[in-house]
Amino acid sequence: MTQSKILIADDNPTNVELLDAYLTDVDCQIEIACDGRDTLDKVAQFQPDLILLDIMMPKLSGFEVCKTLKDDPATRPIMILMVTALNEPGDIDRAVSAGCDDFLSKPVNKLELLKRVDNMLRFRHVSDELERLRRYVDSIEAEAGPRNANSASD
Repeated sequence: MTQSKILIADDNPTNVELLDAYLTDVDCQIEIACDGRDTLDKVAQFQPDLILLDIMMPKLSGFEVCKTLKDDPATRPIMILMVTALNEPGDIDRAVSAGCDDFLSKPVNKLELLKRVDNMLRFRHVSDELERLRRYVDSIEAEAGPRNANSASD
């Protein structure tokens, strides 16, 4: 299996340092984005498996970034974990409406973060493998061509 890629998107350097430190023991490559537009640029370049996405960021909010990524079939499979200080029910509703896969409130608990990251990366890799197998089966069926109805009774 290839090494997982995680993008930390947060405009607060202290939050970035904390998340990065918490992920030290996770076998992954980490990239950092400092605002919403930078996040979209980094997604295109880095192609992460998982994004730890702050909601309150300059240029584009986490809600806008999430919706943009989930509306695009090319980036829809990327897992998005919203990490936010916002904790009103309406904020959670907006995050879910934007398409986030999960959310975590600040201050972040290290054990909770690591468990969610592990689960989301596992899900992403299983989903990727299922898609690869689906394409393989489709290619075999395409090579076989239409079946002859009489050959089944021979």
